[in-house]
Amino acid sequence: MTMTMGTNAQRSRYNRDAVLSATPVRLLTMLYDRLLLDLNRAEAAQQRQDWQMASDNLIHAQAIVSELSTSLNVDAWDGGEGLFSLYTYVSTAMVSANTHRDPARTHECISLLEPLRLTWHEAAELLPAAPAPAARLSGELGIG
Repeated sequence: MTMTMGTNAQRSRYNRDAVLSATPVRLLTMLYDRLLLDLNRAEAAQQRQDWQMASDNLIHAQAIVSELSTSLNVDAWDGGEGLFSLYTYVSTAMVSANTHRDPARTHECISLLEPLRLTWHEAAELLPAAPAPAARLSGELGIG
């Protein structure tokens, strides 16, 4: 048990260090990776009728979408309002997927967000950016 606790502490420290040293673009890709991980876990849990696990993952995914939504500057580019609308739609769909125990709604969210995740990863490879300010990172969204 001590070995597991030590391994978990090392993993946590590694994740925290990765977040603190990440560029803003890399932070965005990390959020999207975790968002899709949560949604895929939720869908799998719904299919096996593990409603608590599904709910936990959907609620965490909602927190990530909320963070993405609130940090989005819709005036910074022409697609900003459309992306904000997508975040709003997906957030509502996740609530519905959770309350109605509907794996099809969860899958819809995955289908809408996975292409964005891939696009952000492609953009991250093309756009190097400065490291993110450490003061804004809290680790509450499962990337730290």
